[in-house]
Amino acid sequence: GLDARFVSPWLARRDADSWAERPYAFGRDLGATFVRTTVSRSVIDLNRDPSGASLYPGQATTGLCPTETFDGEDLYRPGAEPGAGEIAERRTRWFMPYHAALAEEIARLRALHPRVVVYDCHSIRSAVPRLFDGQLPQFNIGTNSGAACDPALTAAIAGPCAESRLGHVVDGRFKGGWITRHYGRPADGVHAIQMELAIRGYLPEPERVDETNWPPAYDPDYAAPLVAVLRTALQGALAFARG
Repeated sequence: GLDARFVSPWLARRDADSWAERPYAFGRDLGATFVRTTVSRSVIDLNRDPSGASLYPGQATTGLCPTETFDGEDLYRPGAEPGAGEIAERRTRWFMPYHAALAEEIARLRALHPRVVVYDCHSIRSAVPRLFDGQLPQFNIGTNSGAACDPALTAAIAGPCAESRLGHVVDGRFKGGWITRHYGRPADGVHAIQMELAIRGYLPEPERVDETNWPPAYDPDYAAPLVAVLRTALQGALAFARG
């Protein structure tokens, strides 16, 4: 298995969007549908261009089947990295079924409604010096520089984030991954937007992450202030979708 090929299974899980689905549990009350994966981004990143092209040319990033961590450490033991054939196999086994399910759900909803919102949930450690300077804002909203959704949707989501004063940015370091860029077709009634949360908002993030303290357990009380902001933002997205 892959565990024996990775430098350590923990290192392969460290960059995960830890518990990222938990702050959004209220979404079912709003009528949202969820498409999610349990496949580690260290195996295959479902938010990368399947061709392998970089989403952020000239900037440090990780690829479709990463061979290094966000911090630049080797994920695999020497000589154990996946080759082109294995990458193609992973794409067939995990990437394509996920995107088939997502595309099918978008098409189903678009047949019922004139507007559909694809809200892509992600999270990342607050400080990753190789990827960005200093501490990341709490709410990182990506719209592919405005190409993936109507400005009214951006405003509906960014407004509550700004009012929270926890820190937000639109199209900053993270402008939206392949999901936002691929599915966002505002002219066709499909509006995609990415939310990259700094993990500190919903998990007690230690200053130095190691195998003994990461990831922390999810505590609903700790996450409650952030969840309140997300609920308002998603209610705004729903109001936008209803036109």
